[in-house]
Amino acid sequence: MGKITAGAILNVDQCRALTGRVGDVEYFRFAEFDEYRPEAVVDVLRGQVAGVVFRGVVPARTLALLTERFWASPARRRRGADAPGHYLGAYHYHKTTEDYLAEAAEFHAALDAVLDVPDDPVAGLNQGLAKALAAEGVRFRPAGRDGRQASRVIIRSWHGQGEYALAPHEDLGQCTEPRQRDFEIQRAADHQVVAMNMCLDNGSGGRLVVWNIRPDEASRRRLGLHYTGSPYPLELLEEVEAVRLDVNPGDVYMFNGSHVHAVEPETSSEKRRITISGILGFVDEHTVVSWT
Repeated sequence: MGKITAGAILNVDQCRALTGRVGDVEYFRFAEFDEYRPEAVVDVLRGQVAGVVFRGVVPARTLALLTERFWASPARRRRGADAPGHYLGAYHYHKTTEDYLAEAAEFHAALDAVLDVPDDPVAGLNQGLAKALAAEGVRFRPAGRDGRQASRVIIRSWHGQGEYALAPHEDLGQCTEPRQRDFEIQRAADHQVVAMNMCLDNGSGGRLVVWNIRPDEASRRRLGLHYTGSPYPLELLEEVEAVRLDVNPGDVYMFNGSHVHAVEPETSSEKRRITISGILGFVDEHTVVSWT
């Protein structure tokens, strides 16, 4: 079993050094499969491996239909200069629990309309994972509060340019947002915060980059990123080991989002990258929840 080591100090500037946890060679890798194996996702959730990728598991006809419906959806929204692109679904980022759950409810019907395809790949992923977790006495369900549920997934197209289309960040900091103290996802910060992505379309480039560092609270506070997790200065990552994962349409990949990670820009002008995304994590010994 791979291990994550606490207290590693990385980088050149001692007073701005990025500190946190790094993984050994057995842990810090992506396990690759050509079919969906939900037990491999459980390994990521339990911190035994950094990530997993299932190559080409979504059929081309399903990808085309989902992509067409995403662009045609009247509920699709545009993001601003900080993360240029389009999205369908609700982000919990920097919202109150109440606002996030209300927004998730607003998108519910629109997401169902897009995802209502033969052999819905999101439903297939969730059903397989629920079965694998149930075998270990663990329940898998959407995060929620007072009878309302988190967004099922979020569908997004990123158009950012520069060195990275999506700047280096991690998903743990945002799970400590003070305005969400009453939201159960904050308990996931005590476990692994796992990012789920399904690639619907991608041009040339657009690789996922994951660095072998899980920044600690001291680093997040020192950099002013405690509640945001973004963006991490590139100069603090120059000497940190990284995995660069090629992503193709039909691939599904999940990884420990507590690691600093980013997305490289597409090298073509087509701006085609579209993913279905979500976040998963244990909130107690017997429960895994999902949110967006």
